[in-house]
Amino acid sequence: MVIEINSITDKSVEIFGALTERDLRSRRPDLFIAESPKVILRALECGYEPVSMLCERKHIEGDAAEVIAKCGAGMPVYTAGRDVLAALTGYTLTRGVLCAMRRKPESSPADICREATRIAVIDEVCDATNVGAIFRSAAALGVDAVLVTRGSCDPLNRRAVRVSMGNVFSIPWTWTDTANDAQQFGFRTAAFALTDQSVSLDDPKLNAEPRLAIILGGEGYGLDSAIIRNADYTVKIPMARGVDSLNVAACAAVAFWQLRRR
Repeated sequence: MVIEINSITDKSVEIFGALTERDLRSRRPDLFIAESPKVILRALECGYEPVSMLCERKHIEGDAAEVIAKCGAGMPVYTAGRDVLAALTGYTLTRGVLCAMRRKPESSPADICREATRIAVIDEVCDATNVGAIFRSAAALGVDAVLVTRGSCDPLNRRAVRVSMGNVFSIPWTWTDTANDAQQFGFRTAAFALTDQSVSLDDPKLNAEPRLAIILGGEGYGLDSAIIRNADYTVKIPMARGVDSLNVAACAAVAFWQLRRR
């Protein structure tokens, strides 16, 4: 059902424009926004329910045609030209398409960890780009599940979803209260931090662990000292040329590859 937008203040498209990510989580906690046809198709394939779509007019019979067909004829597709949509959202849409989708019921950490042997724990990582990149690497490099502490960026933040290329939909994840919660589910924990006790990423004992939780800390200060103190391992990536550390998303990719299931 294609509906032409007459005003950027139309309440029917408020979710796409007037609501910031924080407003959206507060006022519509049941929904999130997916951006670009490829990402929306990945969400549909993973069982997420579409609610409504915002689409640049020229894409209705172009890039968005497959998405619209899969969503069904009854779903409202709001449309206008690029300039109008940019004024509404505050940015230029990637491939001209946004889709409001319904969140799935939240899983418990115990549920998603039950069959896992390698999990990632994202602790206080606030940047949406970093969170999205971590999820993309986790999906690509064999991580079974992801736990996210509540001080971190929402993995279903629009930018995080787009940076993950929709891989946030394909890997089980849920919120957790503390980074070391994984221990109660039978995991040994590996906190990535530079300390005098840190072992190298290629440490044989670390790599031989049958169930391992890889804990990654925030961009500014890294992991809290209590998390490091209570972890089973503190781990560092050996560096060259005087470089002391990597961006958390780059660190995650290196760690996931080295510590993958053998």
